[in-house]
Amino acid sequence: MASFLSRLGRFSFRRRWLVALLWVVLLVGAGVLAGRAPAAPPNDFSMPGTEAQQAYDLLEESFPELNADSATARVVFRAEDGKVTDPETKAAVQETVRELGNNPQVARVTDPYATRSVSKDGSTAYTQVSYKVPSPELEESSRTALQDTLEQARSQELTVEAGGNAVNEMPSGGRSAEALGLAVAALVLVITFGSLLAAGLPLLTAILGVGISALAIRALAEPLGLGSTTSGLATMIGLAVGIDYALFVVSRYRAELAHGRSREEAAGHAVGTAGSAVVFAGLTVVIALAGLSVVGIPVLTQMGLAAAGAVVVAVLIAVILIPALLGICGRRIGPPRPGRRGKDKDGLPRPGMGVRWARFVIERPVATLLGGAVLLGVIAIPAASLKMGLPGDDSKPVSTTQRRAYDLVAEGFGPGFNGPLTVVVQADDGSNAQAPAQSVAKQIGGRKDVAAVGQPRLSESGDTAVLTLVPSTSPAGSETADLVHTLRDPELASRSDARVLVTGTTAMNVDVSQKLSDALIPYLGLVVGLAFLLLIAVFRSLLVPLKAALGFLLSVLAGLGAVVAVFQWGWLASVFGVTEPGPVMSMMPIFMVGVVFGLAMDYEVFLVTRMREAHVHGQSPSDSVISGFEHSARVVTAAAVIMISVFASFMGSDEQMLKTIGFGLAVAVLFDAFVVRMALVPAVLALLGRSAWHLPRWLDRLVPDLDVEGERLAREPDGPATANPEAPDGAGPDPVAETAGSGVGPGTGH
Repeated sequence: MASFLSRLGRFSFRRRWLVALLWVVLLVGAGVLAGRAPAAPPNDFSMPGTEAQQAYDLLEESFPELNADSATARVVFRAEDGKVTDPETKAAVQETVRELGNNPQVARVTDPYATRSVSKDGSTAYTQVSYKVPSPELEESSRTALQDTLEQARSQELTVEAGGNAVNEMPSGGRSAEALGLAVAALVLVITFGSLLAAGLPLLTAILGVGISALAIRALAEPLGLGSTTSGLATMIGLAVGIDYALFVVSRYRAELAHGRSREEAAGHAVGTAGSAVVFAGLTVVIALAGLSVVGIPVLTQMGLAAAGAVVVAVLIAVILIPALLGICGRRIGPPRPGRRGKDKDGLPRPGMGVRWARFVIERPVATLLGGAVLLGVIAIPAASLKMGLPGDDSKPVSTTQRRAYDLVAEGFGPGFNGPLTVVVQADDGSNAQAPAQSVAKQIGGRKDVAAVGQPRLSESGDTAVLTLVPSTSPAGSETADLVHTLRDPELASRSDARVLVTGTTAMNVDVSQKLSDALIPYLGLVVGLAFLLLIAVFRSLLVPLKAALGFLLSVLAGLGAVVAVFQWGWLASVFGVTEPGPVMSMMPIFMVGVVFGLAMDYEVFLVTRMREAHVHGQSPSDSVISGFEHSARVVTAAAVIMISVFASFMGSDEQMLKTIGFGLAVAVLFDAFVVRMALVPAVLALLGRSAWHLPRWLDRLVPDLDVEGERLAREPDGPATANPEAPDGAGPDPVAETAGSGVGPGTGH
């Protein structure tokens, strides 16, 4: 592997302009295809295999006129003085209802007085607006018209708010979040490299990779059925790993220059060694993201595969385009300047922070291991109380009209009116469903956890009926989830001689949470198992991959614990901008497992391959750990800070989903990079000694030798080690070999 990648790096370095041109052509070609492609279809939010989806499909077949996919808005009116039934207030409400119906995309607007959608105290009423098209296809003019109508209807006597997917605003903070993440990444890169040009390469190539990925997703959206929001995760992950992968290759290139290699040789060695680590780190991320397809939720599968594609693009850029750009930059990117660390008592250069930290851990491995494990264990405790749900209007900031409408409905009608259930009754023998539906309504109408049950409505064929049930508790409450399970009791269906199904947004949320919870352990086993086999081949060891997997479990559990403490329990809620603590987003745990596992293995591969490289070249186990930190600690730290910054910047969004994802991924990467990889890994390796790198002989014969550490590469005759790093292609003798090797002299990137 290292030899092949080294030759690839040399080829790209020599044919630098051709390679760069090919990537520009690829970007332009993707842009042309994306520009000609039709708009992305709406996201597929179907949940195959769930009862809610079965009921939804039956509704679509039996009641096509309901058009359950259409965008909706619930407009809520509250009289501040008097009642909404007072003549003047009633006239104002009805005028607003008429105005809402004037929009050409509106299919129907209900009259709150005709549908009895008035609270018992007469203070509140609501109307339901149904559109002809799904929410993603709703024109911006229709959303604007809805907002304008609300604004005109508001007065000192009448409060008017609206909720529903027709008024859902685009998540704020998206573009500004990416800009903030890039700004922090740029600062970290400049500090790490001490060179604007060297720092600019990872940023440039990461943006290029994200651009190609996003354009490719847009071009393939229609033929592959990719939803309109599929590129969101791909952008976040592609940006983070794109910067990191390029960072490692450029850093290794400059280190090779400091050892006196010519520029072409340095590029070849950088791609052969750091590039090998990038390839296998990228493979672990791809496995984790592509593995999301085992959950069986289409939108999650699309997001995972799209993000995996973005990671593949980032890997290809790191091993193909980066050496070409290094060749184009020439002597403007040179070896790093020596640090100003002073000298120790023996007059030798003082070791760097990474070396000092590694020595500190190696001298106290047991204390470090116990301290780190206890710290993460304590932080992980709240994860045992994890409750999952999907975000609704109740999770939005109180400044939004959706949240205010939600609160008005809860105060005027009861919390359950914000999450009604739809009960579908189908006669067993295909006969008329009126009697079975009436039986079901009678059985469930007297329950304490049921606030109201509507009259059954028959389908045109008469064999299916639908009725609306309003719980007495909020949509996110555990009591409502218990009610859904109770309504699905086979005994209720048998007593009514009918098939009884429960659906609706609330029931769908319950099913999704259950499905994701059931899939978490199989998904974890699949991803960790495949990556474990891959890491055995990378490190040629059993204990190192096992340590990596156990360390990941600690970091992801600690990350989940922090998410539960902040977003579910409300600890430090005001600090992180959490307006309404509640259940954690259902997709968050499995999403965090997939993404964090891939990124955690990144740091494991980058850090430990340098340790194994030193061990293969004859250093003792302790010295190998120190050598790994000497060469990789600074770069891994910079990569982790960049990753944390990119994720944390999404916490500025008003959307609870983006805020939760950003916080969860940021803290999990923080724990994994700085506690697990920087503390627990060297402590465990110090305790294991040589046994850490042992591979049973029978397994050694079965596992392919991938040579990630570049042992064969080091034995290849590639010219004198003192070739001139300033020559365009590395040709000619170097009159200042010693100064180049120490990092002093021209070509430092300034």
